[in-house]
Amino acid sequence: MDREKVLALFDRQIRLGARPDEPAARVERVGGVVRHISPPGGWHGVLWSDLDEGTADAAIAEQVRLFRELGGEAEWKTYSYDLPADLPARLVAAGFVAEEPETLLVAETAVLPLDSAPPEGIRLMPVTEEAHIALVEAVHARAFENESSHIGHQIRQQLANDPDTVPAVLALHGDEPVSAARLELNPGTDFAGLWGGGTVPEWRGRGIYRALVAYRVRIAAERGYAYMQVDATEYSRPILERLGFEALGTTTPYVLPAEAAV
Repeated sequence: MDREKVLALFDRQIRLGARPDEPAARVERVGGVVRHISPPGGWHGVLWSDLDEGTADAAIAEQVRLFRELGGEAEWKTYSYDLPADLPARLVAAGFVAEEPETLLVAETAVLPLDSAPPEGIRLMPVTEEAHIALVEAVHARAFENESSHIGHQIRQQLANDPDTVPAVLALHGDEPVSAARLELNPGTDFAGLWGGGTVPEWRGRGIYRALVAYRVRIAAERGYAYMQVDATEYSRPILERLGFEALGTTTPYVLPAEAAV
């Protein structure tokens, strides 16, 4: 894989060419910034920027002003190659808080294994209705120890907007949900995204995550997507690299906390 070529394609299609993730949302391109604005309950944030030392502070101040008017939490999703080089420090000075960095991993869909089966006693189930979404939220609450309504909102929007695809998949032990993961298809691009893969602590290390990756890659391959993209944590990165993913950089979310955006 030509990493520079694929990274340029990713930037152009997924970041600069971003589309709203639900009908009531919008993507705005203003003053060297591409930002996503959602209705209440959705995600607000900056996806791409083309800034320098002379324009960065004013652009950041404008996003802070807008996000505070909108209310709630907002995010500036930075990448390790974004300019200016001190963009992270400027965001922190403006009130954003850095979260854990993740690795931008990409693989050609054609090279990824599609036949990783779940361990004995585990069955995989596509998420197709509201009752399934509640199970995904329950898994995320245990796997990540945080509030899980955001992923539920995303899956509901995907089901409403494209009911013929599978936005997420559950791993069940009997009737107990033990792992879940989301698939994001980006129409008109070459990339499908793997998101939100999480397994409850007592079931980790048994191959469920690999099975969920294979399940989602099969769907993306059937839809004709050439590349799979993941923002990988330190835990999932080694698994994904063994499957054939390659690191193209790192990405760090900078969050404007809700209490600062009222």
